[in-house]
Amino acid sequence: MRSAGQSGGTVLNNAADISVIVVYFVVVLAVGVWAMVRTNRSTVGGFFLAGRSMVWWPIGASLFASNIGSGHFVGIAGTAAARGIAFGGFEWNALVVVVILGWLFVPIYIKAEVVTMPEYLKKRFGGQRIRVYLSVLSLFLYIFTKISADLFSGAIFINQALKLNIYVAVVALLLITALYTVTGGLAAVIYTDTLQTVIMVVGSFILMGFAFNKVGSYDNFVQLYMESVPNITGNISSTCYEPRPDSFHIFRDAITGDLPWPGLVFGLTIQATWYWCTDQVIVQRCLSAKNMSHVKAGCILCGYLKLLPMFLMVFPGMISRILYPNEVACVVPAECEKYCEASVGCTNIAYPKLVVDLMPDGLRGLMLSVMLASLMSSLTSIFNSASTLFTMDIYTKVRSTASEKELMIVGRVFIVALIGVSVAWIPIIQSAQSGQLFDYIQSITSFLTPPIAAVFMLAIFCKRVNEAGAFYGLIIGLAIGLSRMIAEFSFGTGTCAEPTNCPTIICGVHYLYFSIILFCISCILIIGISLMTEPIADKHLYRLCWSLRDRTEERIDLEQDDWTESQDPDSMDIEEPSEEVGLCKKALMCFCGLETKKAPKLTAEEQAELQRKLTDTTEKPLWRNVCNANALILLCVCVFFHGFYG
Repeated sequence: MRSAGQSGGTVLNNAADISVIVVYFVVVLAVGVWAMVRTNRSTVGGFFLAGRSMVWWPIGASLFASNIGSGHFVGIAGTAAARGIAFGGFEWNALVVVVILGWLFVPIYIKAEVVTMPEYLKKRFGGQRIRVYLSVLSLFLYIFTKISADLFSGAIFINQALKLNIYVAVVALLLITALYTVTGGLAAVIYTDTLQTVIMVVGSFILMGFAFNKVGSYDNFVQLYMESVPNITGNISSTCYEPRPDSFHIFRDAITGDLPWPGLVFGLTIQATWYWCTDQVIVQRCLSAKNMSHVKAGCILCGYLKLLPMFLMVFPGMISRILYPNEVACVVPAECEKYCEASVGCTNIAYPKLVVDLMPDGLRGLMLSVMLASLMSSLTSIFNSASTLFTMDIYTKVRSTASEKELMIVGRVFIVALIGVSVAWIPIIQSAQSGQLFDYIQSITSFLTPPIAAVFMLAIFCKRVNEAGAFYGLIIGLAIGLSRMIAEFSFGTGTCAEPTNCPTIICGVHYLYFSIILFCISCILIIGISLMTEPIADKHLYRLCWSLRDRTEERIDLEQDDWTESQDPDSMDIEEPSEEVGLCKKALMCFCGLETKKAPKLTAEEQAELQRKLTDTTEKPLWRNVCNANALILLCVCVFFHGFYG
């Protein structure tokens, strides 16, 4: 086993590694430029929904790549090094929820003709306050749980490989990532995601092979992990540095387990429903599909890919603890500071250390490309979706007469502002949840998202729910969640050696149990307040909830849209004087997708046919049956793996 000293200094100092990374960036940018040229980015539908022309395999790959960021490689591997395989169950839970997404949620969103999730709630309930509330909360969640966590984890990789300061590494990553998000729109993001998925899977399999080559058989791996403890432990209790007795079980004790099985089964499913079925980043990919069969097939492909993290991240993270117990499993704060500049623990360096120390030249460059791929794919997805939320749900309130060109510029400028706030949050992440990044992400999600999941589920499946019930359920649920989150960050999450002083009545409830409690309270509030207030008439709900999904009557919207894509159709006929544009300005406008080309005017019949296609959820019987059969197989595979590792 290699000692810590052997990996000192910059490791990217050879031609093979540098060449692989350069080739990787050239290929990714080439794919991004190809997608930019191929699609129309100068309209809202083209930029934000890829013209609703995507097929199943890029959608499935993009769903996976958007979800699997470098936060997963760093966070899941690090938590696995500390606690065992249970966090692999977080990934396998998605196998059930992606089926719910494709079969139950997306058909309603398509029939509702929406671009964003807050827009759906506005159509379903009317009024502005729910839409604005959800948009603002979603943006905060992107900052606290996604962007800053991914930046932090990507910077850890670059810090391990290049020994750069963490903030220098973050700025370098952002410059590259923002470039083709700002310019390319959703189509560029989805196609580059597909490329990144291939790179991630291939590179991770290679690293897993090298890792298992070091420990031998699976039985040997289990034995070595249970024996992996650091040499320097001070006078700290052995429970803080010895592997848990239940390290190789997903389902753990309901009371004493660090990840209790009821929380994993029920609490996690609530969070997963929010993430996979109501989050803009994920749903936006499904809305870009050309028809429902492609939506379902994309969800199934994503489900099969979600089987892989247990083997590509969890097991390698645990092997890293076996190979480097003094660094990865350190418990004495002074030792941890020496290895990773964080006193609460160094499990987050488990995967980067494996890459840096095990991989030969060239392949190490490939794996660092994989990390950059996972970081960039998730960040670009979030940037695109966040700018969609801000532009369509917040900016149009301020400027309802904004031109399409103005909205495109605002969306891109907002991305830059979002980045600045995210970077400022990174120091908080470094010390939260005993230095275990994935625990931090999941706990924040448990505190803030159950009310949103409750509102969407009841909006779709209970037509009696109205605006008052939904709004007050969201607000009261948020107040309860924030009280727990603020208390936890005020007192600190503590470590095994130095537990937090937070009162047990507030912080003693496991965050997954808290998620269940908050979800139930939110549902009771939403239904109770709705029953005490006036119901919404069916004529306002056609094709907006499950029981009325197949109604063909014209729906009377509760409130008109603030902004529509073609606000003045007659203006299409007016020939504007052609202004001579300089070469530099023309190149810049082309690069940013802001060309002033006029779309041909559609007749009323052509417009009606286009609208019918965009809201059509019918499927050919053959492909519907193929998708249904594959969904059943996926669910059976999910049950088998849970039973085998339970």
